[in-house]
Amino acid sequence: MPILTRRNLLGLALLASATAQAQDYPTRPIKWIVPYLAGTSPDLTTRLVGEVMSDLLKQPIVVENKAGVAGNLGAMAAAKSAPDGYTWVYSGSPMANSMRMYRKPGFDAFKDFVHIGRIGTSELTVVTSPATGIQSVQDLLDRARKSPGTLTYASGGIGSPAHMASELLLQTAKAGALHVPYKGASESVNAVMGKQVDFAVTVTSVSLPHVKSGKLAPLAVTGSARNPLMPGVPTLTESGVGVTLTSFGGLSVPAGTPRAITQRIGEALQQALARPELIHKLESLGGRVTPSTPQDYLDALRAEVDQTEQMMKFAKVEAQ
Repeated sequence: MPILTRRNLLGLALLASATAQAQDYPTRPIKWIVPYLAGTSPDLTTRLVGEVMSDLLKQPIVVENKAGVAGNLGAMAAAKSAPDGYTWVYSGSPMANSMRMYRKPGFDAFKDFVHIGRIGTSELTVVTSPATGIQSVQDLLDRARKSPGTLTYASGGIGSPAHMASELLLQTAKAGALHVPYKGASESVNAVMGKQVDFAVTVTSVSLPHVKSGKLAPLAVTGSARNPLMPGVPTLTESGVGVTLTSFGGLSVPAGTPRAITQRIGEALQQALARPELIHKLESLGGRVTPSTPQDYLDALRAEVDQTEQMMKFAKVEAQ
């Protein structure tokens, strides 16, 4: 029979306590940090998913928007939060991008978080104001080639998917334009509509309502196929530019959160994303619901870091 030392007894006591906490979890409201502005794709997605997960977990889920530095401010706040299951963060492509785009992002995407799972995937849409008279991607690129640096484009921040997609598009076509970063995708879309900039490559869910209203002119989508909500809009490949890009998002919690609690959160996430009514609401925004296991989501984030590094070299973008 093994001898129980004081250290062993303490360890067993801590394990029993953590197990009991996990069984009772959650017992109070949960905060879900969205590192982007209200009205952006992550914000809309989080509120829809949070509503269903709140019903499943029987506790309120309060969304807190903490935008800035391409999502880094919100990620930093989440990384510093107590690892007790009561602070979540909307993670995804930008969090992984920041591991290469910023020399000091203020967090480590792989050491500071436990990644619960992916929620969805979306392509981006190249948009301009109808007032510009630009009719196609080739028209846009022709103007950029004729007068390098005179056209301007908006993004949701340095290192955001919109920034990298725009630079990749321009470099592939050997064209140039001036980058004007904003706090988030909704602000960058407003800049295009307000004719403060000439174009933007935005997450489809943010630009889609304005496309439908006629305030934005869609030139192309960055996915491998046309978006069923905009069947008349070609892909970049169809437009003569061999670029395919998607953005994805999911749910993560601070590192150190007890495994039993992360499993409980993961179960609730999977149950929510299996509900047909939620799938319909999310996909009506313009993206696709693509749930995953924690390992698959972690692999996707790691692959995104590698892709970002390759894109930066190709687009000649330096880390900030």
